[in-house]
Amino acid sequence: MGDGSITPRIGNMKALLGILAGAGASYGVYKLISGGIFRRNKKNVSAEGPGVKSCQQSGVKLQPGSLVARVSGLDVVCPRPMDASSGDIIHQSPSNLEPQHLKMLLSCLQTSDNPSDRCRILLTLGNTAAFTVNQNLIREFEGIHIIAGFLSDASAGVRVQSLNALNNLCMNIQNQEQIKVYVPQVLELIEMSPVNSDLQLGALRLLTNLSVTDKHQHLLKHSVTLLLSLLVVSNEVQQVQTLKVLVNLSSNPDMMDDIVQAQAPASVMLLFDQRTAPPVLLRLLTFVGNLKAWRPSAQVADELRRKQDCLFRVMLDESSQLQGRLVQLLSHPDGEIQAQVARILT
Repeated sequence: MGDGSITPRIGNMKALLGILAGAGASYGVYKLISGGIFRRNKKNVSAEGPGVKSCQQSGVKLQPGSLVARVSGLDVVCPRPMDASSGDIIHQSPSNLEPQHLKMLLSCLQTSDNPSDRCRILLTLGNTAAFTVNQNLIREFEGIHIIAGFLSDASAGVRVQSLNALNNLCMNIQNQEQIKVYVPQVLELIEMSPVNSDLQLGALRLLTNLSVTDKHQHLLKHSVTLLLSLLVVSNEVQQVQTLKVLVNLSSNPDMMDDIVQAQAPASVMLLFDQRTAPPVLLRLLTFVGNLKAWRPSAQVADELRRKQDCLFRVMLDESSQLQGRLVQLLSHPDGEIQAQVARILT
C-alpha cells in the first residue's frame, strides 16, 4: 500500500525517498531506511532483550520534526501490573503521524528486503500504534495483515517487532477481530521458540491483551497445557506473563472445563514456595483462587479423577499437595501473599 502519489511500479527505495521528501519527512525516513537509530524510551518494549537490540545501530542524532523523530520517543504500551487494567492505553499524543506517513511506512515495509530496515519500520509502526487514532488508521490501511505477515519472517528480530506492533494494535477492540486469526501462529511461535526468548515473551504479551475480555478466550482453550508447561521452565519475567494469560482465562467460568482437563506438570506444585518470586506467587495464587471458585458436580469430579495428570488432579483434588503447601505460605513475609492464601483456604 502507498500514498496516492506512489505507483505500484516504484520498487526502488531511493525513488520512494524522493517522493517522501515532498511530504517533509525525507530525513526521518532516510534514517529509517539507511540505518539511523530510533531514540528509545527506557520503558519501550523494544529495549527488552538482545533480539530487538540487534536490529538497531547507535550514534545517529535525529533531526527534530522528522518522521522518525516524531515517533521514536513514544512508549510502546505494556499491560499494567493488574491484569484487569491491561487494556488501558495512552490516548493522547502531541506528535501523531499523519495518515500519509503511515501509508508510506507500510509501503516501505512491504518493499524492503533488508531485515534491519524491516525491524526499524515495524518498531516505528508499533510506537505509533500506542495511539487510538493510529490504531484505527493502520487497520483501515490493511496494515494489520501486512504487519502480521512478518510473523513468519526468517529474522527473529523482525518477528519480535511484528509481535510488539500487533500487541499495541490489539488494544483496540475492532483490531482484535483481525488479529484473532493469527492466534494459532502466535501459539506456534511460543511452542517453537527458545525458552525465555524475546519471541516467546512478545507472543505472551499479545495473548495477554487478546484475552483480557472473554470474547476471544475460547481461541486459547487448547493452549492451557502449553502455558502450564512453560510456567515451570521459564524465568520470572516470562512466568509473570504466562500467568497473566492463565489468570485471564480462569476468570471466565465458561473456560473452566477446558482448564481443569488440561495436562499439568506435577512440578508446578514446586512454585508454591516461599522462594518463588512474589510477583509470580501472587499471580499463581490468583489463578488458584479462580480455580477454587469452580464447583464441579460429584460426577464431573469423578470423571476428572480418572484423567491422569490433569490440572484437576494436580491442584484441586483431595489428593493434591496444594493444601499443605498453601498452609506453609501463611507464614510468608509478604502480607499480600498471606492475605491471598488465607482467602483461598477459607
